Amino acid sequence: MIDLRINKLAVSVEDGTTVAAAILAGGIGHFRSSTIGSPRGPLCGIGVCFECRVTIDGVKLQRSCNVQARDGMEVETDD
Repeated sequence: MIDLRINKLAVSVEDGTTVAAAILAGGIGHFRSSTIGSPRGPLCGIGVCFECRVTIDGVKLQRSCNVQARDGMEVETDD
């Protein structure tokens, strides 16, 4: 199992899980907000739509569906 923190909440997922799936497993559905404030989340799941962008280990605008969760990772949504 992989242990990471999402918005300071501890989440455990199986090895090989993407960050997007880990966020959803943690019960978070709002990844970011659009320019007009609408909630956004994963749409395509393959990195084409850019709707799943989050901050991972301090690096902003990472496409969470393309990044595998790692032990100790810190993830922040625009929640």
